Amino acid sequence: MKISIIGGTKGLGNWIANFLKNKGFNVTITGRNRIDGENVSKRLGVKYTPDNIKAASQADLVILSVPIGVTTETIREIAPYLKEGSLIMDVTSVKEEPTSVMNECTPKGVEILPSHPMFGPRIRSLDGQVVVLTPVKRGKWYQKVLDFLEAENARVIVTTPQTHDKMMSIVQGLTHFSYICIASTIEKLQIDIKESRNFASPVYSLMLDMIARIVAQNPYLCYSIQTHNGYIQETHEAFLQTFKELKEMISEGNEKEFVGAMSSAAKHLDDLEAALGRSDKAISALTEEIRLLKDSVGEEVGLRHIYSGKIHIGILKDLTPNFAILDQDKKEIKLKLSNVEVLSDVELLKWKIESFPKKTYDVSAVFPDNCDPEVISNTIKSLKGVVTSSVLGIYSGNQITLGKKSVTIRYSVIDPNIRHEVENLLKGFGGLIR
Repeated sequence: MKISIIGGTKGLGNWIANFLKNKGFNVTITGRNRIDGENVSKRLGVKYTPDNIKAASQADLVILSVPIGVTTETIREIAPYLKEGSLIMDVTSVKEEPTSVMNECTPKGVEILPSHPMFGPRIRSLDGQVVVLTPVKRGKWYQKVLDFLEAENARVIVTTPQTHDKMMSIVQGLTHFSYICIASTIEKLQIDIKESRNFASPVYSLMLDMIARIVAQNPYLCYSIQTHNGYIQETHEAFLQTFKELKEMISEGNEKEFVGAMSSAAKHLDDLEAALGRSDKAISALTEEIRLLKDSVGEEVGLRHIYSGKIHIGILKDLTPNFAILDQDKKEIKLKLSNVEVLSDVELLKWKIESFPKKTYDVSAVFPDNCDPEVISNTIKSLKGVVTSSVLGIYSGNQITLGKKSVTIRYSVIDPNIRHEVENLLKGFGGLIR
């Protein structure tokens, strides 16, 4: 299948191109900057053309991932050249306007499937991610896309463009607007954020991180969301009116009305117990890895950079409030805690198996005749650092004392020093190494 991503050199379009290429699809990307486009195409292993019409006319599936402000213009540019039987999708944050233009400009025989992936380009997979589909008609392509997304364990929501945009006026419009307001207010008050965290509850720290996540996004995208969703103006007015009413309650000392408004809002949020549970989990997650690292000082740990994916293995030399300091072959590495995650023992072993050469050894030991060689082999395999273990042979006869047998086990390890642990284990089973 040939897939063309219009605007695939940056942001979400770039992520989609890389994701679909890794799934085995024939991917072409477009972008206005030829140098960027050619560099991205080499890095991802996809084709590049600066010609949107050429890319669209040759594709079975066309995905638009361009700024909201030029989405309708781009649809009008490429729509007349789409192949009969092909599919056109967009991934913008508004749906009514692009859907209307696709309906107007797309030739007969081309299927339309407006969509909105509810995530950014930092994610690693579609697992658990929300994707909204707003099909006008459910043709053959709709089912193919739905099956693909569900096979990738994405959470798919199917709705109308109108419902999508109304919900986004809250999910994105109101939250982005209010978070940007909070960040700008803190700036105007000249508050030292680092100092404020010293006084903070876990909730405040978590809220700051969420605000930072929003304001660190592309400001042009945020502005486009605020200005292209037809329901956001009404949402803004309601927000400002509510702010004014609550401020007046505080200014006038009207405790009863303030308490009533807050209580009513809490009831409307519904299922507060579940909300508290989810937020408790989020807060606990902030401290759990720190606890694990504190218990691992002086031991080997594996840390994965959450953005680059690079794995750092070493002895955890020290831990500060903001950094983990690793001793890696007598070289000190300082990693920011907010940018790394701790590998589990299983993940660490898997990485070592994939990254380091394995060494294989055979060991023979004499045991009582009633021993179970498979139990011995499985116990060896359970040792940390042992990759494989199996019974290679069992012998009883000449040179073996009556009532005993010789068991030969083949095992592979990453660190040759683990041989001593294997031999000690065999001795602990009562074995006499030959």
